[in-house]
Amino acid sequence: MKKSNRMKSSGEWQQFFDAHAPVYMDNIFTKNTVKEVDFLLKELRLPTGSSILDMGCGTGRHSIELAKRGYKVTGVDLSSGMLSEAEKTAKKMRAKVELVQSDATRFRSKKLFDAAICLCEGAFGLLGLTDDPWEHDYAILRNINTSIKPKAKFILTALNGCAMIRRYAQKDVKSGEFDPLTIVETHPMEYETPKGKKSVMLKEKGFVATELSMLFRLAGFEVLHIWGGTAGNWGRRKLDLDEIEIMVIGRKNTGKPSDRFSG
Repeated sequence: MKKSNRMKSSGEWQQFFDAHAPVYMDNIFTKNTVKEVDFLLKELRLPTGSSILDMGCGTGRHSIELAKRGYKVTGVDLSSGMLSEAEKTAKKMRAKVELVQSDATRFRSKKLFDAAICLCEGAFGLLGLTDDPWEHDYAILRNINTSIKPKAKFILTALNGCAMIRRYAQKDVKSGEFDPLTIVETHPMEYETPKGKKSVMLKEKGFVATELSMLFRLAGFEVLHIWGGTAGNWGRRKLDLDEIEIMVIGRKNTGKPSDRFSG
């Protein structure tokens, strides 16, 4: 496992994922990896041996499955705990995956990849308590854009803002739990660890399709499709209002992305 010299302060999400890593794969949404990778490869249309960047790879379930099928995968994640689990699983499955510990908002690559994925809230939309909700995720998109070849495809899943808005009421706005202007929720997250339950205060951002389209275009991508993106139910289908995730399939333009979100 490599550690980037562009690491940020650990933050709340690193604390959460480091502690949760040993039991992360017990989550029900992790049980459809093979089916999900089938979908990814159908959309990416890459020959075996192509290189793929997995930003926010977590325990490496997509990275490892792609590597088993003959792809050269680099998995990037903030959490050393999650990467440690990925490393153990890759060794067990005899899959060769390059694992890099880095903050997605600061990641830089010396090589260009044939495609990129950022799935199941892999860094995108997971905010530190002091992060700007637009600059954070735009930085991730910009870094992915500069890490892939011209016309390379990129697949993202993010929290569905429609479902988030429908879930909250005015009392939640007044309490500060939900900000309707940024579609950001701030809440304590209870999670299982090998030593029992713990809790940490976290911020998560939801997105609507028009917002994602704008961010993609500013970052230098052409938006090809927007689909429903809930894990385990990927397909070329319309977004359901109450589903957890939304999927964007983009392609890198030949021009350079803007240097600033306001650009």
